[in-house]
Amino acid sequence: PIVLKGIQHVEDAKFAMDTGIDAILVSNHGGRQIDGAVGSIDALGDITNAIGDQVDILFDSGIRGGADAFKALAMGAKAVGIGRPYVLALALSGDQGVEDLLLNYLAEFELTMALCGCNNPNEIDRTYLKKNPSNGFTNSLP
Repeated sequence: PIVLKGIQHVEDAKFAMDTGIDAILVSNHGGRQIDGAVGSIDALGDITNAIGDQVDILFDSGIRGGADAFKALAMGAKAVGIGRPYVLALALSGDQGVEDLLLNYLAEFELTMALCGCNNPNEIDRTYLKKNPSNGFTNSLP
């Protein structure tokens, strides 16, 4: 499978889909390069609105805890990556730091699911997001 990383615009997502890409990864490659550029979480909403389930959409920018992962999944991502936090945990505490980080992310994710009434990740959808008239939903939990 081919996954194209760095998608930030609907037109690029559509082009990737039309050329046979198996999945796209909405990402800003570790940080916005231009002040005021659209955040990846905001781009995710526009892309999932435009593409839907036609191709798998992954997300990896700005995931700093389980609640962030929940929001990205609710916005239509099939999976999330955690990006740079694992490197910081590795530098601070080696393997144990990465393990602790992942356990903390998982615990927060499970708590967020429970507080929203979800029994498993397959139940997460846009109904758990605050409504926004411009694109139908935001990245905020109600």
